[in-house]
Amino acid sequence: MTENTAQTVVSFDEVKDLVGENLGYSSWREITQDQVNLFADATDDHQYIHVDPERAASGPFGGTIAHGFLTLSLLIPMWSELFDVTGVSTKVNYGLDKCRFTSPVPVGARIRLTVTITDVQEVKGNGLHLVADGTIEIEGQERPAVVATFLNRFYA
Repeated sequence: MTENTAQTVVSFDEVKDLVGENLGYSSWREITQDQVNLFADATDDHQYIHVDPERAASGPFGGTIAHGFLTLSLLIPMWSELFDVTGVSTKVNYGLDKCRFTSPVPVGARIRLTVTITDVQEVKGNGLHLVADGTIEIEGQERPAVVATFLNRFYA
């Protein structure tokens, strides 16, 4: 099994050199029922497949699962573990171009992120627009939990 990768840290001027680079793997993160319950409270999504372990045991997934958007939101700390840019005044999560929740994440499962930088363009305001293809994997499963093209901006 591939271990987590050391964080790639580059200066603002070096970001463009990373196009085509795979940054490796974040650490594994366990999804807990407490985490799922907190997310349910924050988003007002209390569907039984997320918050009722007893009922979910006889449901379509055999137990409770993480919300897709909870799994997606964990992209941010895993991304930060893999990548940082120095010499910038502002870092912005700019959004998503494509995102799919391809497999449910059972409570108790571990997930990790792998990322490839696919494009970097200059933007107004002395900034860089970075496009990355990310995959959130589920330990021991062939199909990933999430595949997403996500966008970041860095301003010097």
